[in-house]
Amino acid sequence: MGKPLKIGIVGAGKISGAYLATLDRLSSVQFTAVTDLDRDRAQTLAQEGSAGGAGDEGKIAVVGSLAELVARDDVDAVLNLTIPAAHAEVALAALGAGKHVYGEKPLAANRKEAEAVLVAAREAGLRVACAPDTVLGTGTQTARKAVDDGLIGRPVAATAFMTCAGHESWHPDPEFYYRPGGGPLLDMGPYYLSALVHLLGPVVKVTGASSRPRAERTIGSGPRTGQNFSVEVDTHITGVLEHADGTLSTLVMSFDVKAARLPRIEVHGTEASLSVPDPNGFDGPVDINRGAGWETLPVSAGHRDGGRGTGLADLAEALAEGRPHRASAELAAHVLDIMLTLMAAADQGRALPVASTCERPAPVTGPGH
Repeated sequence: MGKPLKIGIVGAGKISGAYLATLDRLSSVQFTAVTDLDRDRAQTLAQEGSAGGAGDEGKIAVVGSLAELVARDDVDAVLNLTIPAAHAEVALAALGAGKHVYGEKPLAANRKEAEAVLVAAREAGLRVACAPDTVLGTGTQTARKAVDDGLIGRPVAATAFMTCAGHESWHPDPEFYYRPGGGPLLDMGPYYLSALVHLLGPVVKVTGASSRPRAERTIGSGPRTGQNFSVEVDTHITGVLEHADGTLSTLVMSFDVKAARLPRIEVHGTEASLSVPDPNGFDGPVDINRGAGWETLPVSAGHRDGGRGTGLADLAEALAEGRPHRASAELAAHVLDIMLTLMAAADQGRALPVASTCERPAPVTGPGH
């Protein structure tokens, strides 16, 4: 591989530290510049990156604005770690300046913005990638290889569950999880739906139902403990997804479950069932049951020791190798469309077609990446 892809980070919030820890150990990417509305946060991230030797001669530039960052010659791609409402705006600015983009999920706040990003990238001949990249780890990829190798026979059904009592129990300022653009589906759905598309392919139709059991929630930690706030979105969503190959996936996303023993993801075939680890992580055991009890499959695919930024490294390698990258904007746009269509189906009480589609990303062979 040639020179590393030089990365400018937009947004130096909490998640940026997880990305930096990964970027520091990857030879295919190099952290060179950062900007944030809070300059002190940007300065702190730059110092951490410089200590790790991420940029030229270990120096990371702290930049005053997005426009200044995307204009820099030492930035080949923008890592977009801003709030979801700004994802499309930052991506379009980067593409307009001739830079590739890797962004945190979701790709955009709505379908119109997502399509604008896809069109801008195509017209500019640039790449856009989007989290989650957890699905490139050994957990989901070992499970995918088992499906592709026919170990479970023909896939028939899948289940995906993300249940908790709500983020107000631990987050000191949880209101945004309960306002438009929040809720369990939009918050955590990208992990589970990306995994299901990797495992089983795109979704063509959805049906669903949702509820909002409580009009108010109470903050459970931090200086505002005991303060109530209003709930503006549905907090329990369940749906049935029909994949293009006919497989049916049942999805439950909830902030209303005190405790559960539900599996994260299971895939059931004509010959066996597969238990898949949490798609919010990169690894974990993949278990198969062929009718005589559960056994753990050996790790057979995926990036070992993956971390946030693995998808960005895959983008850099894809550019060097002239192949499609796996954490594609098309996949992210399809996942966004699935979620929005499911929410509409729940509101309307009927099945709805999913207008978009995407190619099932190439598997990550390995392991050993």
